[in-house]
Amino acid sequence: MRRRKAVKRQLTPDVKYNSELVARLISTIMERGKKSTAQRIVYGAFDVIGSKKKDMDPLEVFLQALENIKPKLEVKSRRVGGATYQVPIEVSNDRQVALALRWIKSYSQSRKGKSMQESLAMEILDAFENTGASVKKKEDTLKMAQANKAFAHYRW
Repeated sequence: MRRRKAVKRQLTPDVKYNSELVARLISTIMERGKKSTAQRIVYGAFDVIGSKKKDMDPLEVFLQALENIKPKLEVKSRRVGGATYQVPIEVSNDRQVALALRWIKSYSQSRKGKSMQESLAMEILDAFENTGASVKKKEDTLKMAQANKAFAHYRW
């Protein structure tokens, strides 16, 4: 390691649900420092989820969807003697959440024809039901890691 590790800052929970994960989702959705717009998108998406799943709390749906998306393994490129190997590594819990939120955002943005609120809600609902693009991304990541299991001894 070249430098010292960056200090993790404590994140303040969001105002409506008092959850740090929702605050991280808002920060992930936010672009160009427009936090109020990101909050409006996320809370609007949670309202859509609440109307679709009347018997469940939108926060519970979101947390379950996040669990369904979090990758356990990923591959990292390692250069060994002129050749580059895709080495499977376990993913830390913090990175699992970061990747899951990033995938939810990117696949929500790629859904065309609907507002960001609706597409975010649909992506979270799809992830809750273990379908959708972000769950497929997790499965593809896992398949890639399993396919390169032979190079696991290059992990360091």
